[in-house]
Amino acid sequence: MSFYSLLRPALFRLPAETAHTVVTDLLNVAQRTPAMAVVRDRYRISDPRLSTDLLGQRFPNPVGVAAGFDKNGEFPRALAALGFGHVEIGGVTADPQAGNPKPRMFRLPEDGAIINRMGFNNDGADRIGARLEATDRPGIPMGVNIGKSKAAPAERAPEDYRYTYRRLADYGDFFVVNVSSPNTPGLRDLQGETHLRGILAALRDAGANPLLVKLSPDLTEGAIEDAIGVVEELELDGIIATNTSTERPESLLGRHRNETGGLSGRPIEPRSTEAVRFIAKRTDVPVVGVGGVFTAEDAYRKIRAGASLVQLYTGLVYRGPSIAREINEGLLALLERDGYESVEDAVGADLD
Repeated sequence: MSFYSLLRPALFRLPAETAHTVVTDLLNVAQRTPAMAVVRDRYRISDPRLSTDLLGQRFPNPVGVAAGFDKNGEFPRALAALGFGHVEIGGVTADPQAGNPKPRMFRLPEDGAIINRMGFNNDGADRIGARLEATDRPGIPMGVNIGKSKAAPAERAPEDYRYTYRRLADYGDFFVVNVSSPNTPGLRDLQGETHLRGILAALRDAGANPLLVKLSPDLTEGAIEDAIGVVEELELDGIIATNTSTERPESLLGRHRNETGGLSGRPIEPRSTEAVRFIAKRTDVPVVGVGGVFTAEDAYRKIRAGASLVQLYTGLVYRGPSIAREINEGLLALLERDGYESVEDAVGADLD
């Protein structure tokens, strides 16, 4: 029995956001101590079959931490020590934001899910930029997820995104435009072709590179195709599929299932994997698969559907700090079973 399996019942007796703060504070402290070397030896899997060359970077394995877990760029080195192949911090906005009123995060343990309506709570681009400037790099690729400030109207969105990028440009290995969180009023409207083109063009003009866009799982196929068209027109470097969902499957059992906000975890795994497949069939732009990744099999489905990398958040909450190691060990077994020499060889295997 793992330490986390013993600790989790105590954490789950706390409100979800309180438990998250406890865990992240521990990670923040731990990364400043010699204990991180012990953690790194325990959790990191080094095998060239898992590495991927993408976005001008070498990813030591395909399993990353999605945006939202480390909103303020406080502990990316600790996440690297836990064996993840990349981390995406944020979402970061130009203005500091307190986010929506609490409670705003809810567990659905029966469903392996979380509902959140955090509202882009973060320290703001200036403070996060100063923090990243003063700390060591994590040793793995680090992405920066950029969101729109709540106070910025839609017509000022390109300027707002551009300010955040310029403040953090020196610290990210790739940058992600978040126009798909359901928790900032009007944000998802920016996924429309006209708004999206304006935001992405402004970031490209500012020098953002590599630049990806994160899409909602709730988009229609036509809207996804429009977004792909803009991505190809502006020669973006990738698409992240997908963010959280506002839809609620009838199968949900958790008592918080009717809370407003974005649903993540196991219930959205089929939809997010299908979005990866839909996008990968229509473009050669790299795809990052997010949504419901708990096991090696979950990650492998997304990889075979066309994802070059995968990310997780909810799986880390439920499975604990060994999840990256367990997924990577499982991926090696699955690659060997299916006769692939590397994870790169398996990308898109199910698209034919």
